[in-house]
Order: sequence, then C-alpha cells, then structure tokens
Amino acid sequence: MDKTKQLADVFAIDICAYAIMSNHYHLVLRVNAQEALQWGSREVALRWMQLFKGHPLVDRYLTETKTTEAEKDKALELIEKWRKRLFELGWFMRCLNESIAVQANKEDKCKGRFWEGRFKSQALLDDSALLACMTYVDLNPIRADICVTPETSDFTSIQQRIKALATAKKMQQAQPITIAPFTGYKPHGKPGTGLPFKLFDYLSLVEWTGRCVREDKRGFIPPDIQRLFARLNINDKDWLEVIKDFNRHFISAAGSPENLGRWALKTERKWCNTHQSLHLYTE
Repeated sequence: MDKTKQLADVFAIDICAYAIMSNHYHLVLRVNAQEALQWGSREVALRWMQLFKGHPLVDRYLTETKTTEAEKDKALELIEKWRKRLFELGWFMRCLNESIAVQANKEDKCKGRFWEGRFKSQALLDDSALLACMTYVDLNPIRADICVTPETSDFTSIQQRIKALATAKKMQQAQPITIAPFTGYKPHGKPGTGLPFKLFDYLSLVEWTGRCVREDKRGFIPPDIQRLFARLNINDKDWLEVIKDFNRHFISAAGSPENLGRWALKTERKWCNTHQSLHLYTE
C-alpha cells in the first residue's frame, strides 16, 4: 500500500478506499484533472521525474540554461504530455502494477509475467454508486471470512480510518492524510476537496452493512443510518441487494438509471456489462 500512497502523492489521483487481499486488490480512485491543470510547468516536470527519467531539454529548462525558443517550446511540449499522463488512470496503474511485479518476482527469485491480465476498471457516476462501492471494498476481508470486524480488517482503508480516529487526540488528526477525507458536503465547483459524506455515518454504514448482509450474523439498523439512506434515496431492501454483490449489479459503470443511460450514450454503449475490479469515481 505504501507504493499506492506514494503514487497518489505524485499523480492527480486520490485514494478513496482500498482493500489489499492475498491474491488481488481493490482500489476506489478519483481522478482530479482540475488539480493537474492548475500545476505550473516546473511542478509537473518535478513530479514526473520522481518516477521516470526526464529529458535533456526539460533539464535545461528547469535549470534556466540558455536555450533557443524552439528548444523551450519542445521542453514545454514534453511537460504538457507528462501533465496529461499524471491524471491518466492507465499510467497510475502501470506504475503500481510494475512495481508490485518486480518486487514479487524478486522475492520469489523468478522472472516472467506476474499479473494475469490488464487491470479492470469501473466508473462510478454518482454519490450513491461511490458510497456502495467504497463499502463493498472496505468489507472485502469480512466477506472472505478473514476477519470479523472492520477494525481488524488488515490492509483496508476502513481500518486506517478507524486507527486515525482512535489516535486523534494524540495526533490532532481525526482522518488519515494519505487517503481522501470525509468532508460531509460537496463544495460547489471544487472537485477533489473531500468525500461528500460524514465520517461517522460512513463508519456506521459499513458496520451495519457487514452485519446485515451476512446471513449468519445478527444485526440491526442503527437509528442514524436511516438519515443517510434518505439523503441518498436508497431504501433498505435496495441497499442490501446492491451491496451484497456489487460487481454483479454494476459492471462497467455504476449509478442511477438516469446516469447509467447518459453514460451509455456518451460512451456509445448498448450494454454496460463486463467484469471489473478497479473502481473509478468521476465527478
């Protein structure tokens, strides 16, 4: 997970939720293109060069070495190419998966292909889809019967959030700084400033969903959960059906029927139905 957080610091991509399992992982990511477009040319170049070798023309541009206008223009052209890559999901996943493959092969003292195939992605079109998918991801270890509570779910964002909350008095930080925080609202025109839910509502929702979906677990609906459902227009029965098997209900995209229709029209799809495991939140 350290590599994922390192990449999130370089790319204009935020981590909303994650779950690292024994043979796969889930990520809920938010691409923040607006942030990348606000970076200066120097910042873009320095970010890119944390991961890849630069270019002589860009090096000369950064050190303010005397160059011709043509050389300067070429350097800026390269930097703009890097800028686009720094908010492109494919480049983020390439950096992440290659680093994992190299490390795994080194530990196993072997060579060859590590991943079965290219990563699979899923667009989340609205807040309801985002909330359902984050809960689905955070509950992965519990669903696999690896642990019984969110706080004992190792290598998950829910555990990280609970730990940060538990040490808030000492650390003066109620939420982790390496993943997207819950702000409880969605500022108009300011994408990427936080997740539009309340932290305590989300923690209660994960706990309640984990108890209710499992047939061998007894649970109940806490009074405050109803307020969250009402705000998102989700009734109890529909919510349990959605979260019980998220991938089966929403495959290539997730959202309300209206948003799914617009998504299909925009992407020229007749059907939104292929298996996915990476989830992308678009604003």
